[in-house]
Amino acid sequence: MLSIAEKIEYINRRLPETTQLLAISKFHPASLIQEAYDAGQRLFGESREQELAQKQAELPKDIEWHFIGHLQTNKVKYIAPYVAMIHSVDSLRLLEEIDKQAKKCERTIDCLLELHVAQEESKFGFSFDEVRRLYEEKWLEKYPNVRVRGLMGMASNTEDDLQVRREFASIAAFFDEIKQKYDASVDTLSMGMTNDWKIAVEEGSTMVRIGSFIFGERVY
Repeated sequence: MLSIAEKIEYINRRLPETTQLLAISKFHPASLIQEAYDAGQRLFGESREQELAQKQAELPKDIEWHFIGHLQTNKVKYIAPYVAMIHSVDSLRLLEEIDKQAKKCERTIDCLLELHVAQEESKFGFSFDEVRRLYEEKWLEKYPNVRVRGLMGMASNTEDDLQVRREFASIAAFFDEIKQKYDASVDTLSMGMTNDWKIAVEEGSTMVRIGSFIFGERVY
């Protein structure tokens, strides 16, 4: 069986230089994160603010923590002092709260706008038109302590690789549209997980979110 270090090396060998690996460590103990850290991994993704706070206190301070789960506005204040990037910005209300808490911490927090393209009802996120409106109506300029770095998207949970590819391709095309029409500085397209990251990379992902392949099945 491959070690965590070998799995990280396996993924990194297959990623282009333009794509980063975000190791999804939610529900996994700090000891496994330390093992990945010792193998050179620095970007980790968590989805619960309490779990993230415990790990942040316990683990090396140069870890870059990314928040990837659905984030409630009342939980933003707990992660605002140290979170490196929030991938799951799915409403203006959340954007406003991140800006408010970032200002209190005298920080600018990097964020990704979450898109809803998957076929499942449970997924959160903006539609393409809603994101266009955010730029066209200059909403993002109202939040000086938030820096929108790009987009995050998930494909449908299906074994139909063609559908997954189509969805990733549509997200990537929209990312290019944002870059060309609205904001040339966006640089992050977060898409692709354990089951579909290779397709995501082929379609232009700049950050893949891989958890169970690296750490094994989650312990809830």
